[in-house]
Amino acid sequence: MKYRDAGVDIEKGNEAVRRIKEKVKTTFDAHVLTDLGSFGGLYALQGYREPVLVSGTDGVGTKLKIAFLLNTHHTVGIDLVAMSVNDILVQGARPLFFLDYIATSSVDPAQIEEIVDGVVEGCRRSGCALLGGETAELPDFYAPGEYDLAGFAVGVCEKEKIVTGEKIREGDLLIGLPSSGIHSNGYSLARKVLINEKKPEPSILNELLTPTKIYVKAVLPLLEEIGVHGMVHITGGGFYENIPRMLPDGCRAEIKKGSWPIPGIFLSIAEKGLVEEDEMFTTFNMGIGLMIAVAPADKEKAMDILKNNGENPMLIGRVIKGERGISLC
Repeated sequence: MKYRDAGVDIEKGNEAVRRIKEKVKTTFDAHVLTDLGSFGGLYALQGYREPVLVSGTDGVGTKLKIAFLLNTHHTVGIDLVAMSVNDILVQGARPLFFLDYIATSSVDPAQIEEIVDGVVEGCRRSGCALLGGETAELPDFYAPGEYDLAGFAVGVCEKEKIVTGEKIREGDLLIGLPSSGIHSNGYSLARKVLINEKKPEPSILNELLTPTKIYVKAVLPLLEEIGVHGMVHITGGGFYENIPRMLPDGCRAEIKKGSWPIPGIFLSIAEKGLVEEDEMFTTFNMGIGLMIAVAPADKEKAMDILKNNGENPMLIGRVIKGERGISLC
């Protein structure tokens, strides 16, 4: 027997690498010291006095089920990058490089190429290099044609500029940046409510497949200009689980409902699934993908910087004295 007889085709894997090699190289910069295919990726860190590396890892979750239904795979790679780079961004880090892991039942070079197209686009949007990756062919482990994704990002910031939330004080203002939709969390609930498995509506599927927004190029200029007190990426756990992660003891986030437009997709989930408000705010981003805490004196400058870099910032709340957590009012 040959390895191919057991379901693993090495030549197809090699073909997939050949297809994506030149695309990946477009994300490289002068700091990348290795070509794609090395056992490890080398990246030369320069230009920092006291650098701190910040790392994050994530996947895309059951949003992939939507990609399978539509047979559309060029957007989930953007999601993969977004989930990790947004996480490290909120600690003040500039993304440096990214690595991906694709596990599939059987390597389809065209499908792998399409997935990596999205990863490359995500790296371009976040200004980082796709330093390497791994494609694993696992016959009998995944359903035919299906796959799973995992990603890993590394960024850097000066030690003195790490954003931890410890500077947050009573009276700080909370600025929200709009999401592009559901992003990559809560899809098990969203699919159960919105999708009729026998005949799902293409318009709903396409909206659910909208890629996660990447906030790097709007937020990095802000970090250079003002002393941001705290930031939070609204991912799994929604408002209730994520916002408290940036708050110090004795501080509470007061969020004003109605201060931003909630996208219709969330309203549909709540209505069709009879999902209570607290459950919605615990599961989804509800239209706010990233939140920034600033001193009142920095509010106008922060809003201007964000607007000048393509964002639509909205004042959605403030920090009050109280038990660490959030209040929706």
